[in-house]
Amino acid sequence: MRLLLGAMLAVVLVAAMACSGPTPAPSPESVFRPGACAGDYTGLTNKIECGTLVVPETRGGPSTRQVALPVTIVRASAPKPGAVPVVYLHGGPGAAAVENLGDQLRDAGGRELIALDQDWIFFDQRGAGLSAPALDCGAVALTDAGPLTDAAAGQLTACAGRLRASGVDLSRYNAEEVVKDIQDLRTALKLDRIDLFGISYGTRIALAAVKHAPDGVRAVVLDSPWTPEATWAENGPAMVSDAVREIFNRCAADPACQSRYPTAAAQLDTLANKLLGGPQTVNGKTYTADDLGAFLMDAAYSATGARALPATAARFSTGNMAELDTHRAERSSYHEAQHLTHLCKEEIPFENEATMRQRAQRDPVTRLLVSSMGRYFQVCRDYPVGPPDPVEAQPVSSELPTLFLAAEIDPGCPAAVAKAAAARFPKGQLSIIPNATHGVFEGSACARTMIRKFLADPDAPVDQSCLHPEHDKFKFTLE
Repeated sequence: MRLLLGAMLAVVLVAAMACSGPTPAPSPESVFRPGACAGDYTGLTNKIECGTLVVPETRGGPSTRQVALPVTIVRASAPKPGAVPVVYLHGGPGAAAVENLGDQLRDAGGRELIALDQDWIFFDQRGAGLSAPALDCGAVALTDAGPLTDAAAGQLTACAGRLRASGVDLSRYNAEEVVKDIQDLRTALKLDRIDLFGISYGTRIALAAVKHAPDGVRAVVLDSPWTPEATWAENGPAMVSDAVREIFNRCAADPACQSRYPTAAAQLDTLANKLLGGPQTVNGKTYTADDLGAFLMDAAYSATGARALPATAARFSTGNMAELDTHRAERSSYHEAQHLTHLCKEEIPFENEATMRQRAQRDPVTRLLVSSMGRYFQVCRDYPVGPPDPVEAQPVSSELPTLFLAAEIDPGCPAAVAKAAAARFPKGQLSIIPNATHGVFEGSACARTMIRKFLADPDAPVDQSCLHPEHDKFKFTLE
């Protein structure tokens, strides 16, 4: 699921983080090595410390291969005595947290939330970002909608073969192993307690930590939650369609949007039906159903894309495909093999392709996603990730204080997923952010306020009154 963060200032780690009590020994050969940072931290006042966590690729096995995970520690600007550091878990799977972190810290989301009175710790999960080995397959047409061409599916399978031939054990790049890395990081930095902040698929990692290794975890924040029991492909087409329809329904209820784009939803369906009949050539360029399905998923993820969608659909109807062209040029942002080692181990084995195809016959938008989602099943049959563990598809419950934040519009992590999960957490608190899209902390000052208050006192009820008037209206881009 989308959402990338990352990067660091050229500062050397000068001290390990303080501990307030004993911690378990790290895995054999796990070690934190202070080192220089990468990235641009110009204009930031926080102290930035960096290094690399080196862990075994295969714990308890014969392999001696190691995995290197880049780590960035952003020290609190006004540290609160006894404050628990926050460990940030990036999404994807296949995204990153380190390389562009400086930009994130300069944005409003960073300035108003990250490292104010708590230290925040960022790392690239094994196989992702600047980690080594990096499970990157190059420029392959892959998004959360799946491999977008048959050629892309073949490239992904070949990539797995190359990585395996180089000695990479692809069965060790999944949520359960990342959880062990989190515990090794906690131990190496001598941290008695930590808070977890997961975003998008990072929430799936956080829930795995809650399930497999909650040692030292004080509280958990889940932004745009994705849970083990949710189904990525079986319900994926419907989730995309639901988000797109919700955007158009809001346009119909907005006088300015309805006046400007009264037929945008119908225009989009017309284009979808044409592409479902076969590739279409417009102004010398050829477009497919896969292209439009992937575009709609990513557009609905993004506040910018969602607010502009009626205008975009209207432009498509006139033959102006600029937004689709831009998306096609930018849709290979994941470390693709890392994306698949997770999905092929934790998601797809527990889903049924025939069920996906049946459910995806609902409307033109759902049908756009059938082929690409189907390729997940094809590729995963050939990915050497080891046998799936049924526990990875089971719901999680916990006594840990946990804040669930979900957006009303989200084609990948719909609010219904968070609502169902929160009911199983006795100390869980749920906020569904009105008129918001995926990754609510980035676009909502209110969400950032709620997160800070929750982390200051995880047992206290979170005041949600700031949602009004900030989130009372969905503001369309009408040009």
